[in-house]
Amino acid sequence: MKKWLIALASVFMAVSLAACSKTVATTKGGKITESAYYSSLKSTSSGKQVLQQMILNKVLEKDYGSKVSKKTVTKQYNAYKTEYGTSFKSVLTQNGMTASSFRQEIRSNLLLKEAVKDNATITNADLKKEWKTYEPKVTVAQILVSKKSTAETVIKKLKKGESFTKLAKQYSTDSSTKNKGGKLSAFDDTNTSLDSSFTKAAFALKEGEYTTTPVKTTYGYQVIKMLDYPSKGKMSDHTKALKERIWTADMSSSSKLKAVVAKVLKKGNVSIKDSDLKNVLSDYLSSSSSSSK
Repeated sequence: MKKWLIALASVFMAVSLAACSKTVATTKGGKITESAYYSSLKSTSSGKQVLQQMILNKVLEKDYGSKVSKKTVTKQYNAYKTEYGTSFKSVLTQNGMTASSFRQEIRSNLLLKEAVKDNATITNADLKKEWKTYEPKVTVAQILVSKKSTAETVIKKLKKGESFTKLAKQYSTDSSTKNKGGKLSAFDDTNTSLDSSFTKAAFALKEGEYTTTPVKTTYGYQVIKMLDYPSKGKMSDHTKALKERIWTADMSSSSKLKAVVAKVLKKGNVSIKDSDLKNVLSDYLSSSSSSSK
């Protein structure tokens, strides 16, 4: 999860100011009111982070909401769901999230990326630099097993000429891909959702080749086959992809994200009404003032 995006499950910690006398809980020692809960919450770092994220989401939604459709959010959500397969629900639970809050986090992330794109100036020199390490998206198939010996058995059968697709259906423990012959969605070298050992082994293959030794990853042992490895071509044919790579890198840079957030908040006409929280955005707004001098 992006470090600047607080899990939306945390938002449930925030309370309404409209009805401060409402009772949140009762005990034999007395009741806990919203006002008491709020007073306690706002003095904590987690409470302040929640407020920062809520303010940022409001401003981002106003500025970039029209650029992030429900369809785009659903597409990314489904991609994660497919990637994790039957373990998807448990992964959400482990991160303290629900399907709904995860969708909201995806949206927040996409809105932030739109802000990054809007505030980034990409020169031709930037594109040339990115082009030096650029790899086009490749498509591979994989067979995931739990034991190294099983992976070695699969490789022996492949060497004898047996079908990769057939072996994937027979041996792979990846329920999301085994019935598709192990085929994965196309990815490039910036992909962070796949194990680094997996991507390294994949990009070392030529089209039609498969790994002749088991690839150890965090998921088990994998046998990989390169299905489609497009030629790099000319830089001018990949301008959009190169820009996407630069924006993706910016999304992983805490300093660049902080600068973008500062600009967004500064233009957001934010007014903090609670005097105890008047400095809740100071880290961002002060950095914005410094960078503009």
